[in-house]
Amino acid sequence: MNNIFLKISAIILSVLVLFSTFSFNVDKHYCGDFLVDISFTGETEGCGMQMDAKAPTKKKNCCKDETHQFEGQDELQLTSFEEITFENQQLLIAFAFSYQDLLLDKKTEKSFQRVYPPPEIQQNYQVIYQSFLI
Repeated sequence: MNNIFLKISAIILSVLVLFSTFSFNVDKHYCGDFLVDISFTGETEGCGMQMDAKAPTKKKNCCKDETHQFEGQDELQLTSFEEITFENQQLLIAFAFSYQDLLLDKKTEKSFQRVYPPPEIQQNYQVIYQSFLI
């Protein structure tokens, strides 16, 4: 069970590091106030209503293109062991030793004992000491 949990957490962390380094663009094409096309891989296709810049008209172009750029990390931060202080080393060692037992599979041996009946009462102590529950 612990082995499966460790594999799943390693995969999740590696995917997280992979996606944090991705960079991508999102292109959107609006015709008026309506979103007509969206593209993650390249430029968007027009709606066919673009005005030519050469044509002398007084009408405004109703279409507009937006590009959103999402940049990931270029460099991952690497920490050397010389930068770890003595207090942090003590914390890491204590953490490793405290959780070492949780990660190891321990097999417990069951000891089977015979069920012995309780011994026979020789004297009735309640009568001797006259202590009765009321």
